[in-house]
Amino acid sequence: MTAPRTRLDGRFSEPDAVATSWDETRRLLEEAQLFWLTTVRRDGRPNVSPLVAVWLDDALHFSTGSDEQKAINLRGNANVVLTTGCAEWEQGFDVMVEGVPLRQTDDAVLGRLAEAWRQKWDGRWQYTPSGGVFRHPEGGEALVFSVRPRKVLVFGKGMFSHTSHRFGA
Repeated sequence: MTAPRTRLDGRFSEPDAVATSWDETRRLLEEAQLFWLTTVRRDGRPNVSPLVAVWLDDALHFSTGSDEQKAINLRGNANVVLTTGCAEWEQGFDVMVEGVPLRQTDDAVLGRLAEAWRQKWDGRWQYTPSGGVFRHPEGGEALVFSVRPRKVLVFGKGMFSHTSHRFGA
């Protein structure tokens, strides 16, 4: 991944604020335990779902059942926002990742992702890649998507700051 163009937006930042670095932003994405995925229904209404995700190979990865609302929404509009952060006013960061998810079907890639899920959550997420999907131990399967960021926004709290990281042209 090429380094993003990083900019502090002074309109929403305190005078002494500094931009949140890409290294710090990536660390926040790697360590976050919960994300909220925003998709858009066919009629234009938003849908927000909490989920677990992993940061690996410069992308954020999530899974969903093929009949879940988020998967249905992705078939009609592939733009998403993944959000993570804390519900505190005076400390921490909120991070929003905008992009288009790409479905992962290669079992070798899925194997690496399954291992990332296992490691991040001390073995509580046990996926087996097979036939281009994650298989659950108790039955069922999940589609896996990867989002390479187009834009990442970081909102610092306490010393309020608004940083944007933009990728590509």
